[in-house]
Amino acid sequence: MARHLLVMPSNVNTAEDALLSNTTDIRIFDEMNGWATAGTDAPEEARTPDEVRSPEDVRAAYAEIRAWLTQTPHDRLQLKRREAEVLFRRIGITFAVYGEGGDPERILPFDLVPRIVTGEEWSTLSRGLAQRVRALNAFLTDIYHGQDILKAGIVPPDLVLRNVGYLPQMQGLKVPGNVYTHIAGIDLVRTDENDFFVLEDNVRTPSGVSYMLENRDVMMRLFPDLLSAHQVRPVDHYPSSLRDTLCSVAPPNMSAGQPTVVLLTPGIYNSAYYEHTFLADQMGVELVEGPDLFVSENKVFMRTTEGPKRVDIIYRRIDDAFLDPLVFRPDSQLGVPGLIDAYRAGNVTLANAVGTGIADDKMIYTFVPDMIRFYLGEEPLLNNVPTRWCGRNDDCRYVLEHLDELVVKEVRGSGGYGMLVGPKSTRAEQAAYAERIKANPEDFIAQPTLALSTCPTLVEEGVAPRHVDLRPFLLVGANGVSLVPGGLTRVALKKGSLVVNSSQGGGTKDTWVLAR
Repeated sequence: MARHLLVMPSNVNTAEDALLSNTTDIRIFDEMNGWATAGTDAPEEARTPDEVRSPEDVRAAYAEIRAWLTQTPHDRLQLKRREAEVLFRRIGITFAVYGEGGDPERILPFDLVPRIVTGEEWSTLSRGLAQRVRALNAFLTDIYHGQDILKAGIVPPDLVLRNVGYLPQMQGLKVPGNVYTHIAGIDLVRTDENDFFVLEDNVRTPSGVSYMLENRDVMMRLFPDLLSAHQVRPVDHYPSSLRDTLCSVAPPNMSAGQPTVVLLTPGIYNSAYYEHTFLADQMGVELVEGPDLFVSENKVFMRTTEGPKRVDIIYRRIDDAFLDPLVFRPDSQLGVPGLIDAYRAGNVTLANAVGTGIADDKMIYTFVPDMIRFYLGEEPLLNNVPTRWCGRNDDCRYVLEHLDELVVKEVRGSGGYGMLVGPKSTRAEQAAYAERIKANPEDFIAQPTLALSTCPTLVEEGVAPRHVDLRPFLLVGANGVSLVPGGLTRVALKKGSLVVNSSQGGGTKDTWVLAR
């Protein structure tokens, strides 16, 4: 029987201890019922058996949810789920899955059972997330200017300077307000009553916030009484907060009056196009594509029916490589020729800043705790998942010998693509993945298979526990860091699955942060 590695609670002395820990019994933290233990061969429902728990076993925050689930007939819940699907389809909430035949557009699966986060839990998370984003912003400012962290030997220079996410074109360029990470989405997983781990950082073009907002709207329509009974903190102010954040970092040479903000999209074929249209509409700004903009005398203008209009701030949802064909990819039809010159001249703000992709790198992720100590002089409030890099010989050897126990990812992968979940893989899949690692070891990292917490989830058979993660969204502007009390909870709908990505069959839940 394969061993199962767990990240142990925060009293583990070192990351190496956590990587080497193993047990034949898996302890899964269920967010409604608390702990449950089962052997590795037990079905997931047996690990967290909602149906055998007494009301006294339910965690206090979930007491009303448990009562609601007990009192509501299954067929009524299924009816409400179908109503939610109709609402999502009517609104047009879709996402695209690339590389599949047929129509790639699909409705994002939505689970009716909300995830509860107490006020105390959220307070702890907020402090840790704000700390992390401040450190990431300081890191980006540093590597594009003095590079003190590289000179100090904290982060290996080659890991940054030879990284495809590092853009030398940004070296020495001062961005408005010294803010690089205007919008950040930090992925968290829970493994214990009090332990949350950061799974990865998304500070280039994080997506998913529209689903957080629409999930809340649907829950308010379907279950208004349940929502009001919980004193849930609101999230609907996010679009206005986003616009205020963007305006706070207007360029020094902006046009007269209020700054003009636009959202730059790659167009209708982008997987997150719905989100682009939604956010532009909610913020009250123009949604534009590359051909809608042009640069004259190092200033950006938007084509309108009334003639050219000066643009001050661009919330860009286009990758760096496609932003300006005169600087990056010359074949790009999505960007704006001359945009980077206008950026350098201080005539336009780009959010997020160009070059932030280096901080999304999964090897750079391993140094974030060191960044917090180096730039802020503080100890990290949130833990990283212990990570091995296959570019190190010892780590690579260990990973190849323990593929059946680890989760292996591409260093610059995203969306759940290109990863191997060892305990869920076959020997043939492990052998094929081993060849990929041997061919390009520096392109892979490995982490222990986490015992992700579960939340009650409506499935065809009834209500059963399913694994979840959480992506809170942070805004960084001239006035500091702010968080909307909530986030996108992603749920692995497939029984036994640990992969929550929508592109891999995952769904979403509304996240209720309680006022109390």
